[in-house]
Amino acid sequence: MRNRQTVRLQQLASMKQGYGSGCAEKCEHLLAELQGSKFADVESFILFHDTLLFLRAFPQSAKVVELTDKLLTALETQVAKFVDSPSAGLAFDDESVSGIAGTTVTNTWTYELARWLVERHGRAIHAEWNVEEHFRNMATVLPNCMPLLEDDSSVEADTPYLKWMDAAAGGDKDTLRWLLRSFQQLAVSRLDRTSLYDALGVNLAWNLSGSSASRTLARRPVSQFFFHDSLLLQRKQVSLADEMDSTPLKLRKLSQTEGGKIIDMARDALAVRYRELHGSTHGDPKHVFEANVGRGVQLFIWGLDTDWRLPVRAYYAGLTLKNGVPVNYFEAIGLFEWIEVGFNTFYAFREGETAWIYSKVLHLLHQLAGVTCISVYPYQIGQDNEEAIQSGAFWFYRKLGFRPGRPDLLAITEREEKKIARDPKYRTSPRTLRKLAEGHVFFELGDSSGGRWDSFSTRTLGLAVQRKMADEFGSDAGKMRRATTSRLSKIMQVNLDTYTPREQGAFGNFAVLLALAPGLTRWTPAEKRSLLAIIRAKAGPSETHYLQLLQRHHRLREVLLRASAGPS
Repeated sequence: MRNRQTVRLQQLASMKQGYGSGCAEKCEHLLAELQGSKFADVESFILFHDTLLFLRAFPQSAKVVELTDKLLTALETQVAKFVDSPSAGLAFDDESVSGIAGTTVTNTWTYELARWLVERHGRAIHAEWNVEEHFRNMATVLPNCMPLLEDDSSVEADTPYLKWMDAAAGGDKDTLRWLLRSFQQLAVSRLDRTSLYDALGVNLAWNLSGSSASRTLARRPVSQFFFHDSLLLQRKQVSLADEMDSTPLKLRKLSQTEGGKIIDMARDALAVRYRELHGSTHGDPKHVFEANVGRGVQLFIWGLDTDWRLPVRAYYAGLTLKNGVPVNYFEAIGLFEWIEVGFNTFYAFREGETAWIYSKVLHLLHQLAGVTCISVYPYQIGQDNEEAIQSGAFWFYRKLGFRPGRPDLLAITEREEKKIARDPKYRTSPRTLRKLAEGHVFFELGDSSGGRWDSFSTRTLGLAVQRKMADEFGSDAGKMRRATTSRLSKIMQVNLDTYTPREQGAFGNFAVLLALAPGLTRWTPAEKRSLLAIIRAKAGPSETHYLQLLQRHHRLREVLLRASAGPS
């Protein structure tokens, strides 16, 4: 019986590449036969679960959707027999498969995400306190929330912190909720609040029993399914140049309520996979856009809440749904026409039209933000990322038209390509792939950039600012900000009292950055007015306008490119 079940499971797994005449009926038959299957080992159970998820996102027919949903809903009853086994528990805990309904995800999160998770998922989440490891931090942090605690914690070695918190929370009340609420009331900055919470090292255990946030059950209703009646699109069928030159995508701006639901779905999808993204934790629900790009794929993209924006670069985050199932998330961080894109397909869906979806994400960014130079961070292609080395991620990007920014890495690439041309069976060694992953790769539209962004780095700019602070302002950040803000306001002839607090903050950030720029006094009145518009747009409703204004300011671009060319 088990052998027959194993064969059927293997046949079902092969259906991830089984599309075309007769495949729908074969898949439906296998799914029907596997109804009620019980698995003896956790590896087979996980394979079954993830195969069902893939087929739910890439179905051959409506019947396949119906059967996969039914099977996935029933799987939680089998989890219990596995979770009590230490080895199975470790298997479920791996981030490549975590988040299955009925399992528990345990992690430390930033304050903002922890508060949101507790508010959204309530009693499914409880705290695991590690007093022995964090007692010193509890002694210095918790007195902010509890009167007279210092009388105990400052002098006693055995302060019962949990008893103090239980008493403060009111005995039967939820101690974790009390703590999070107390932190919200602290008269400190948002960053200080997060730092204080982090110091406590609170582990949150999230029970995913019956949870619609689990990988097993996460769905968004769709009005129409896309069914695959032919082979999935392969990388060789995708041309980034053609995609960027194609008909503009139709964008729909979501209401704040709709936008909030999408960002909530992204937070859930990432958290059950042990991930947290700046752009999902701090996403702005007022500016969420949807693009239905075809083949059952919906792209959602949004920016950051104004309180959490980066000082200089603009930021986007996004979630990809395929037939209503979360399959991918992305983030993009840009300046002028340059943008660095992180694209991450969830493990269960990596055999599913990844290159085509990636091309649509880049098209969306090009259309929305006007960017023409796409950069990929070295981690994505293998730097300190052995998974990317094993998968040959570098060649995924290279075959889509990306090129290394460093001349030495481009030369290695071209030598490898000649070897592949001579021998199609040749494979680049892991050692060479690690070398190729030492630098960024780029895709440029036409000759719009001409390699000018190859060595650009906001980190280089930031380090240059630190050196200037040390050399000219006695390593005093406050002194530098005050002096540079005063200088720039005089050059620009602006009264900062007419600016909002957020605009004043953006002005101060640009002031320290432009301390690296000589000759500001010689800028034309139009260039100065444009700079002020850029600064105010950084604090405005959407950073898209900020990027668009940056792309028109040629002198500012030249200044920052030259400053970035300095020593790192």
